[in-house]
Amino acid sequence: MKFACWFSFVVLAFGQSPQPDGAGVRPGSIPANWVTGGPDCAAVPNWQVHAYNDDFFILRESGCTNYEKPFLYLLFGKDRALLEDTGAGKEVRTGRAVSEIIEKWCAKNGRKSIPLVVAHSHSHGDHISGDAQFAAMPGATMVPLTVEGTRSFYGIAKWPEEIGRIDLGERILDVVPIPGHDTLSVAFYDRQTGVLLTGDSLYPGRLYVRDYPEFVHSTQRLVDFTQGKIVAHILGTHIEQAATPYQDYVVGTKYQPEEHALALSRGQLLELNDALRQMGDKPRRMAMRDFTVWPREPAPTPKTSQ
Repeated sequence: MKFACWFSFVVLAFGQSPQPDGAGVRPGSIPANWVTGGPDCAAVPNWQVHAYNDDFFILRESGCTNYEKPFLYLLFGKDRALLEDTGAGKEVRTGRAVSEIIEKWCAKNGRKSIPLVVAHSHSHGDHISGDAQFAAMPGATMVPLTVEGTRSFYGIAKWPEEIGRIDLGERILDVVPIPGHDTLSVAFYDRQTGVLLTGDSLYPGRLYVRDYPEFVHSTQRLVDFTQGKIVAHILGTHIEQAATPYQDYVVGTKYQPEEHALALSRGQLLELNDALRQMGDKPRRMAMRDFTVWPREPAPTPKTSQ
């Protein structure tokens, strides 16, 4: 069955029909500012939805719903769509928000429905809280939250050294295993736009590192993977950094009126890689202009099979 299309609200800021630019990638736009969580929560929607372009949507959960304020990404191909992550907190209503976007996309493209793949940047609770809303939906396929299930779904021959992929229909996403923040962390590279989605492994904020050796290898893997490729933007799943360099918001902040921009560049990926090299085998907290490396105690190892 295919994912049914229905909706009841207007998605914000649909982009113009994009054309490939001089580098051969489809361009898009990112808001300069995001609604975060106030100062008046009564006036803040649960989700802010922005069309990067006609086939790529960025969703941000309100801080009034959950202080984590995660970003989700919804990409459409010819044959199916992919959603990265499902939101945070008990009150999250991701299923409805995503269904509304799909309905509008279907109407615009003369489609009755489109299958949906529900993927994960990693397995932490602030990114999978809405999973149950999709597991029961006709036409929605859930990527398993296990190493073996994830490896098999994306055709990754050897985890985490090798690269997998998923074809949405005339739109291929490369899937790069990047454990370290979490055992199941992966990055998605959209060949169509040159956007690299890095989950909680690289974003403007505190980069919590649970498995330092794996994080080092994963960061180098991303550097090697992106060598020679177009990287239009690196988009993570949070903003915790303030616009002021070297400053972040304290844990639990709902309202961030002067926050850092969402998008990073390959330059920041190289900066992270260089910082890890400087640390060698002795991880330590290190603040940089746009993020902070933040080693933590290792988390319990999740199941490795379905």
